[in-house]
Amino acid sequence: MTAAVTPDVLAELAPTGTLRAGINFSNFLLTAREPDGTPKGVALDLAHELGRRLGVPTVIVEFPNPGKLAESAGKGLWDVGFLGAEPARAVLIDFSAPYVEIEATYLVRDSSPLRAIADVDRDGVSVVVPAKAAYGLWLAANLRQAKLTGVDNADTAAQRFVDGTFDALAGLKDRLVQDVKKIPGTRLIPGQFAAVQQAAGTPKGRAAGHAYLCAFIEDTKASGLVAHLIEKHGVGHGLTVAPPA
Repeated sequence: MTAAVTPDVLAELAPTGTLRAGINFSNFLLTAREPDGTPKGVALDLAHELGRRLGVPTVIVEFPNPGKLAESAGKGLWDVGFLGAEPARAVLIDFSAPYVEIEATYLVRDSSPLRAIADVDRDGVSVVVPAKAAYGLWLAANLRQAKLTGVDNADTAAQRFVDGTFDALAGLKDRLVQDVKKIPGTRLIPGQFAAVQQAAGTPKGRAAGHAYLCAFIEDTKASGLVAHLIEKHGVGHGLTVAPPA
């Protein structure tokens, strides 16, 4: 079970009397919408569960991508954010351990000489990726020889690849599986270059709130809640429950 909800915890996680949960809406495995536009998904259900345990209402603050969410930390727009944990974002955000992991890999043309993950990071290879996605940040920090080009989002990245100017399209495996069906003559490179770790976090300087959030995330994994939400939303093909911290 999570720790007790103390006055300090409430003051840091719900300073306005409401839990303002910042949600990245670019990750279709964690967020979606009902036909009427109502948001749903694993991340939203976790946010509402956190609010329930705190005993306060939950308001979802939507962001179009994780970069915008991370950049707004400290601006008073949200109290808990749900997004990929990356070192570049940890400058502004104190993250919990991950609650789910998502495989990231590459899509290439059938005729491509690139066969393994390690083949991609070579001189002369060009890769297109959503720049502010967690896996985009990982590639920016880890690719040594390949040329990396960042674009706005996954749709733009796929279109740029289709235009024929890039050797590889980097993305979440589940999204790329769909892209292979839409882009004739393409295939996925087996394996993964990273496991994107989706976590929750607080803006820097909220020690009591961060400690409570970390305990909450561990409890949701251990209790089976995260696994239940993955099954409920039908995203077991793309998400796995992260191991205990």
